[in-house]
Amino acid sequence: MTQSPAVISSSGSRTMATHPDSALVSDHGTTVIADSVVAKIAGIAARDISGVHALGGGASRAVSSIRERIPGQKTSVSQGVSVTVAEQEAAVEVSVIADYGVAIADLAQGIRANIISAVERMTGMTVTAVDVSVLDVYLPEDDDDSDSQQ
Repeated sequence: MTQSPAVISSSGSRTMATHPDSALVSDHGTTVIADSVVAKIAGIAARDISGVHALGGGASRAVSSIRERIPGQKTSVSQGVSVTVAEQEAAVEVSVIADYGVAIADLAQGIRANIISAVERMTGMTVTAVDVSVLDVYLPEDDDDSDSQQ
């Protein structure tokens, strides 16, 4: 008796794969892609869009700034990105700081299109949604103010 392949979700629960014709499920086995992998892909894709100054809100950027000062530590490329992966589908939420002067609606559309393209191309999953939250607008003089206060 042959069993359908099982997929282990990020919570550790096993669910039966319902898309046997998918690139992630074959007669020879199942490919499971972790949420963190999808988050990294989405984070890099979002950063590639002109007009994105940074990802994440103030708290996550502050933690990242501290982490960068520790020797050997790198910036988290998935900062500001949250994903939900279910079998063959992924939904992405991304929080960004936009550069001043950029058309925010166009920026969000560019981020959305780039994330969908990158995640679907690299994982074989279908991206069901990409929600973009613009948390702030970056002004170049913001850096000048922080430099003068230090």
